[in-house]
Amino acid sequence: MQLTDKEFLWIVSYVHEKYGINLSQKRVLITGRLQNYLLRNGYQSYSEYLAKVEQDPKGKEAVNLINVLTTNHTYFMRESVHFDYMNKVALPWVKQYAAAKKDVRIWSAAASTGEEPYALAMLLREFFELDKGWDIQLLATDLSTRVLKHAMEGKYLAEQISPLPEKWKKKYLKRISEEEYQVTEEVRKQVVFRQFNLMDNIKFKGMFHIVFLRNVMIYFDDDTKKSLLKRIYDRMENGGYIFIGTTESIDKAATQFKYVQPSIYRKIK
Repeated sequence: MQLTDKEFLWIVSYVHEKYGINLSQKRVLITGRLQNYLLRNGYQSYSEYLAKVEQDPKGKEAVNLINVLTTNHTYFMRESVHFDYMNKVALPWVKQYAAAKKDVRIWSAAASTGEEPYALAMLLREFFELDKGWDIQLLATDLSTRVLKHAMEGKYLAEQISPLPEKWKKKYLKRISEEEYQVTEEVRKQVVFRQFNLMDNIKFKGMFHIVFLRNVMIYFDDDTKKSLLKRIYDRMENGGYIFIGTTESIDKAATQFKYVQPSIYRKIK
């Protein structure tokens, strides 16, 4: 099954227009992932499949296209420097800033299979353990419905939860089989999972104190990054923190966020 230049360019254009993701240098990835999907589902050619996507942009195959093509590599406590900073600096600021309302508004904007938001939820429970009455729910979104389904179940293998502190494993995970654990119901209820396209207007209730936008902007071009950062900036409390991937950076000329340290920025008017 061969992917023609025309079909490749159509996919690149479609995914960029709909989701802001730049796949122009990812022909091998597109071919490898889509060919397997097409063969498993009885398609005879790329054109047959792409015709279905084009005919129904909100249908099953359009959803499956982005589920298949998006990369969702993550793990518990990834880039642990961010969790240390949260505990020592960002959350103490939130505690002081939001003392009157006692609510914490955190957004994990590329939640993938749930490791990031669940680790954040556990951190929140630990930090506010002795402070009663705080609302410590957090929002977790992703473009892929496939990974969100996994995330909502909150089930992970023993090797996957190994980076978590032992104390957290005992308190926030329960063993459900020989090799599998599940995040406790209390922690799962703490995380609100939603499917969300980062190219859409951000209409979530309230303003965010902290946003995790890690390892997702590497797939965006400069204009898309600039637009996204502006929309997030406008939905954050003054003084709020945004965390990006440790291999990423934000062009100072393209954003109002102020540099704090590598991969950590702040909204300061």
